[in-house]
Amino acid sequence: MITKDLDALIKLRDAFRMASEAIDEYIDSIAPKEVAGFTWNPEKIKWVQAEGTSGPYERSEDVDNPDFKAMLKDLADHKGKFQREGYFYWAFQKASVVGRKKIQPH
Repeated sequence: MITKDLDALIKLRDAFRMASEAIDEYIDSIAPKEVAGFTWNPEKIKWVQAEGTSGPYERSEDVDNPDFKAMLKDLADHKGKFQREGYFYWAFQKASVVGRKKIQPH
């Protein structure tokens, strides 16, 4: 009985997470950048292809770039990770390195 309830709760939790991520991505896609809270352009940041334990991704250490600095601030404000315009962004433990990976549709 307990495992059946636990399985149901896990499935419900996962469904809420997926819905929340979809809503965030949709808001980012339709909101003006000022409303979405982003003041930086990822296309103005130098990204380099890299390979990690979870496959290929892009990374940047473009520390002299104002867009990179604004992105780092946003990452700090979001506990080191967030989604934006179809990408997942995260800060490495070395704070001046950022990774991003295209989000695969489910």
